[in-house]
Amino acid sequence: MAAGFKTAEPLEYHRSFLKEQCRSDGRELLEFRATTLNIGSISTADGSALVKLGNTTVICGIKAELSNPTVEAPGKGYMVPNVDLPPLCSSRFRPGPPGEQAQAASQFIADVIESSEIIKTEDLCIEKGKLCWVLYCDLMCLDYDGNVLDACIIALLAALKNTQLPEVTINTDTCLPEVILDKKHELQIHRHPVGSSFGVFDRSIMVVDPTAEEESLLTAQLTVVTDEEERLCSVHKPGGSSLTGEKLQECINRAVVRQREIQKLIDKVLQSVKTQQ
Repeated sequence: MAAGFKTAEPLEYHRSFLKEQCRSDGRELLEFRATTLNIGSISTADGSALVKLGNTTVICGIKAELSNPTVEAPGKGYMVPNVDLPPLCSSRFRPGPPGEQAQAASQFIADVIESSEIIKTEDLCIEKGKLCWVLYCDLMCLDYDGNVLDACIIALLAALKNTQLPEVTINTDTCLPEVILDKKHELQIHRHPVGSSFGVFDRSIMVVDPTAEEESLLTAQLTVVTDEEERLCSVHKPGGSSLTGEKLQECINRAVVRQREIQKLIDKVLQSVKTQQ
């Protein structure tokens, strides 16, 4: 009976729970799903991490390559993020070139990297105007059940904290770079941005970490990114109904708490990895 009601009237089904200040999966309105993290999952990458946010699963691999700095920024390296939402993660995605959602997610991650200053791109420069590191940050969703942006930011941050780059020198005789593989150093992470995504039902009821089913019924969505200093790095709202200043502040407050929780989780898993090594 309940399954039939959920299929025939999905919005009314969810409203019946929201009236009781809870959700169909048993969570409170501002409760995130269980978050698990595995760091160093891809042995062939320079850094990697796998994140599960409920059923949503994202893996991030960092690949570092030597390149020439851009003419506009000769003293900086750069980062190239790419979010892939393949058909294997959900039936909503089709084979072929990246869809609109994947492109928007890639741009969002690029904006977060820039606005949060997670890494100072000057640190990626080896010799001004001649040589720098470019970090390719590939994020693939393995299972899509909503809120892929939060999972991507966690996976990216954890993978960057796991990344090690070899020492590089330039041979004075040949002017060619020489990579010293047995001398590696960790990336210096300057900020720890974490995203918190919210959804609005019926223009007034706020929930956090919406599932894919909930996303299809929302009147508005919002992602707030904050760092460890409670600095607001990014607010992403792709259309939908407007939010009051009070609701926005409520989202920011919850995002600050979430940032602390995720940074603590990443540090704990990293410490465990280092202990095992």
